[in-house]
This record gives sequence, structure tokens and C-alpha cells, in this order.
Amino acid sequence: MPAGRHVDRHERDGLHERALRIVATEPSWPHPGKGRTLQRWRRLAALAADDLCLVKVLEAHHDARAILRDLGHRPPPPSLLHAVWAAEPPGARLEYRHGTVSGTKAWCSGAGWVHRALVTAREGEAVRLVLVDMNAPGIVHDAGDWNAVGMGRVVSGRVHFDRVAAEPVGGAGDYLARPGFWHGGAGVAACWFGAAAAIAETLRTHPRVAGDPHACVHLGAIDVGLSAAAAQLRHNAQRIDDHPEQPHRTEVMRTRALVERLAAEIIERVGRALGPTPLCQDLDHARRCSDLAVFIRQGHAERDWASLGTYAAARTDTWTL
Repeated sequence: MPAGRHVDRHERDGLHERALRIVATEPSWPHPGKGRTLQRWRRLAALAADDLCLVKVLEAHHDARAILRDLGHRPPPPSLLHAVWAAEPPGARLEYRHGTVSGTKAWCSGAGWVHRALVTAREGEAVRLVLVDMNAPGIVHDAGDWNAVGMGRVVSGRVHFDRVAAEPVGGAGDYLARPGFWHGGAGVAACWFGAAAAIAETLRTHPRVAGDPHACVHLGAIDVGLSAAAAQLRHNAQRIDDHPEQPHRTEVMRTRALVERLAAEIIERVGRALGPTPLCQDLDHARRCSDLAVFIRQGHAERDWASLGTYAAARTDTWTL
């Protein structure tokens, strides 16, 4: 890995090996919108409670499998680890021409591990999704600016492509137009929920709760939030299964916004209730807090709130039971 923050190789390799073992033992998960969406999200939440970096890799892998199915592509080999790289920040964009891609892709999580990646590229002004073999010639990894602490074990630097063979998946625009784009976004919220609940467990099971009313206040507020978020996720899973042809965009954005805010609040409340000790002496808890603080920034913060506000202002109905 080029210059940048040193990420312990043993940790990286161990994470990669765990991901491959789980992919081998769980080659397929329930597909969103096929009647078992909640089971899929529960698996994501359970993995996130254990290790957010691990679930980051596996969520992307199974999202790639769902995307390929949505767009009518042949099923991928179950043993190959997949990724989805769709970010297009300024200065990092791929161009698709004549069956190849060239340019730079940013935020490429696990680029040094995955066998294949689904990447977005521009064909004129249209967004096209293509499948690339990460062992193909013309690919250069660049992790020089990856200095992350939270989520640091999933190196997510840039990848440069120089006329790399790329197989189109679906038609131009299909990746963003399919309902599954939003269904997958709700699955990320399930990851955030699982990690937030695990952080809350540090407080719920702490001896201080029995004799400290301030700790009980924080735990009570967390209980209210997690109960509401769980209900919202269950509701969304049922809606997606009942009407898989619909994107449920607004419901997904609400759920993501709710869980994102709750996750940040839980990190804050557990810290206020227990002080610095767990953050300094409990490696799993400290890592989970650091990882989750970064992972929730995958959301779009005020941009999503603005979209929800615009939608609410345009509605003719008000909030009712």
C-alpha cells in the first residue's frame, strides 16, 4: 500500500479472511423485495454489531449480487468477492467507451481484496454500470490519501483505470432507476442500527446503571430511539416486500435520517453516561464508536433532510395516525 496511514496488515488480512469465509458459508442472502427483506437486514445488523468493517465489505458484496439480479445479469460465481463503487466526487470520474473504462474512481472500499467490482461510469451524460475484473491489466490502486482511523481497516482509496475491459450491466441509467437502488440504501441503515445497538449494550449492561440516575436517563432515551428505529426498519421491510416494484424513496430517506441521528446520539449518550473509560480500555467499544462515526457519514446529512422537507411542504396531507 502506498504512503498513508499504516493499517496493520494482520488486521486487514484477518478481515479479508473472515469475509471470504462468510461468503463461502453464506453464498446467497434473501433478495430485497422477495418476502424476506427483514431477514436480510437482521443479518446485516448482527454482523455490524460484531464488526462494522466486516459488514461494510459483506453489505457491498451482497448488494452487488442483488444489483446483478435486478438488472438481469447472469448470477456471479458465489466464491468471488464483489464490491460496488458508485461515488463520483469532483476530480474522480470514469468514462466508458467501446467496452472499456478509463479515469479515476474514488472511495473504492476493499479495492485490494475484491475479485470484481460494479462501478459507475459516464457514457456521455448518462450513468452506466459496468462490471470489471480487478485482476485485469490497466488497474492501479492508490491508497496514499487513506488516513482513516474509523473504518480504517477497509482501505478505501482511489483506483485508476486505463482502458480496462468493462462489461455493461443493464442499460444506461438503469442502475439508478431501479427500485432496488433505494431498497439497498435501507439495508445500510440496518448496518448502522446494529452497531448503534451494540454500543448501547455497553451502557445497558454496565453496573453504573443500577445506582446512577443520570446513566438511567441516557439509557431510557436510547431505548426510546432504538425501539422507534427498529419499528421503522420493520415497517420498511414489509412495505418493500409488499410492493417491490416501488422504490419507497421517501420512507427509505426517513429511515436513514432517523438511524443516522440516533447513532450519533447513542455514541454521545453512552460517552456522557460512562465517561472515557470504555473508550480508552475497551478496544471493541472504542473501535465500534470510531467506525460508526465514520460509517454514518455515508449518508447525505442535511441534503437528505432538505429533500424530505421539500417533499413534506409539497404534500397536501398532514401528519396523522
